Amino acid sequence: MKQDSNRSIRQFVRYILVGGFNTVSSYAVFALLNWSFRGLGSYSYMYAAVLANFIAISVAFLGYKWFVFRTRGNYLVEWIRCFGVYGTSALIGLAGLPVLVTILRRILQRPELAPYIAAAIMALVAVSFSFFGHKNFSFKQKHVEEGVIPPSTL
Repeated sequence: MKQDSNRSIRQFVRYILVGGFNTVSSYAVFALLNWSFRGLGSYSYMYAAVLANFIAISVAFLGYKWFVFRTRGNYLVEWIRCFGVYGTSALIGLAGLPVLVTILRRILQRPELAPYIAAAIMALVAVSFSFFGHKNFSFKQKHVEEGVIPPSTL
């Protein structure tokens, strides 16, 4: 039992590392695309955002697949599932943010901080949701017969 617990902790640490890398790299890709698309009109940042998200999710997918969950095969299926998890996570964040802001504005001594605190809380919720969504849906492994070491072991 302790070995499974240690494996899960190491897996979560790897998930945070890939997520941190992905956050920095996806913002850099967005900034570069936004600069590149500046001549495409006043909504060029939206083109940059859509393309950057597509790239970021794909890069994150490969990091999660190869480094975090260490699954084999099923690239297209897992990639589509990865997009589903991120989309669901984004919807949860968008739905929860106004609720938390309203609550925090009523209880904080400095209500102007409510959106910042709410966004941080929703980011933690999104990270947790995404981790379990990826672990149990995007990169779910079939049960392995006893005595066979699964590919995700360290």
